[in-house]
Amino acid sequence: MTLAERALERLRVWPDLRTGQASCGTGSALRAGRSEIVHFHSAHDVDLHLTDRALDRFGVDLAESTAIRLVPGSRWVTVHLDCDTDIDLLMSLVSMALKAHQAPQSEAPDVCNFRRVTVIPSASARPGGGRGSSPRTGGR
Repeated sequence: MTLAERALERLRVWPDLRTGQASCGTGSALRAGRSEIVHFHSAHDVDLHLTDRALDRFGVDLAESTAIRLVPGSRWVTVHLDCDTDIDLLMSLVSMALKAHQAPQSEAPDVCNFRRVTVIPSASARPGGGRGSSPRTGGR
């Protein structure tokens, strides 16, 4: 069983989540209410849908994780599963995403990061240094 399959099995039993086809057409999705929260695209890559508020609050910390890939301007983050600790990280982030999506949102839905390729510079190479600059915009 792959790491993504193990993560999906753990999340399937969460009462607030239901499974279905990912809207991007590739892989499985977990939904909460009307929001798609997680897309399982491959044996190791999972896209997680966060809100702008959650990304603004935790984006710098997420950018420091070797398991997380951020795409500027996207509310989806890609979690690369290499070990059991990455699954635990995903579980925590899904819990955070569920809480974030409970608040009323005026945001239009957007597409996940599947098939998007972006190279994000390291914190030291990012304009403005590391902490305090936004990983979503390259340093605002």
